[in-house]
Amino acid sequence: MTDINNKEIEITAADRQALIDELDYLTGEKAAEIKASLQEARSFGDFSENAELDAAKEEKDKTDARITEIRKILATAKVVEDVPKKSRKLTVSINTTAELEDEKGNTVSFTIVGTTNTNSLEHKISSESPLGEALIGHKKGDEIEYVTPSGKVKRYKVKGISVNNMDDSRE
Repeated sequence: MTDINNKEIEITAADRQALIDELDYLTGEKAAEIKASLQEARSFGDFSENAELDAAKEEKDKTDARITEIRKILATAKVVEDVPKKSRKLTVSINTTAELEDEKGNTVSFTIVGTTNTNSLEHKISSESPLGEALIGHKKGDEIEYVTPSGKVKRYKVKGISVNNMDDSRE
């Protein structure tokens, strides 16, 4: 899928399957729940002051918007391979976590994910973010430099790389 900046969104096969599962739920079970809620709300009559009907319509609109979003992603996103479980030369890529050390010796870890799975509170950054793009392809020991959106230059050394959900993959 391309975003506002015409960049292609990358997702893993697992991410794609999760979207397919969510789409199945939204178009099946969730759609039935919404239909039942709409029918029940309409049975109350007086549509001008019917909070239940307004809430059901709002839920339907949000669900329809998410269905449209998922369909666009599935139709246009590029599916990328997960990192092999065992890799002699592990490099930073989607579904890896990079442990970084800054110039002051502070360490921080970031997990590289596809654009649709970013979560700053969990240190999950997009492969298309400035830091994500700077890290992709680097290995343990490499030094990277990138420019933040505010224009500040940051430098890190890659201290370690691990594949998500793998205890024995730290290099």
